[in-house]
Amino acid sequence: MRIVIGVAACLLATAAMAQGIVPPKAPHGAKVFIVSPKDGATVGQDVHVVFGVEGIKVAPATDTTSGSGHHHLLIDVKELPPMNAPIPADANHKHYGKGQTEDTIHLAPGDHTLQLDFADYRHMQFDPPLVSKKITIHVK
Repeated sequence: MRIVIGVAACLLATAAMAQGIVPPKAPHGAKVFIVSPKDGATVGQDVHVVFGVEGIKVAPATDTTSGSGHHHLLIDVKELPPMNAPIPADANHKHYGKGQTEDTIHLAPGDHTLQLDFADYRHMQFDPPLVSKKITIHVK
């Protein structure tokens, strides 16, 4: 019985790793940040967002090189996505899998939060997560 349980545990662990559940290790000292707009800025509905990164290479999602990844912009997201799954792709989680380092997004008037979440080619967050400080902007 112990052998069956042991084999089942190994199979579950292998399946979890095959599904990309194990997050990649973040390079020491790597960081991401929003260059613009600045926290507290008042902007128009078309917001030009510039992404910054240090200590890790920005690459398209097709690049499987260790120590590289791409940006995801979290819009009005209260909590980070789960570490054991790819970052979702929806209106609040914008993917930049071509290696983009800026974008112009359209937002409704009001207050919004923006945060970058850097991920590997599988859209998996790094461990620890490489996220920017969350900023708040006011859209007129």
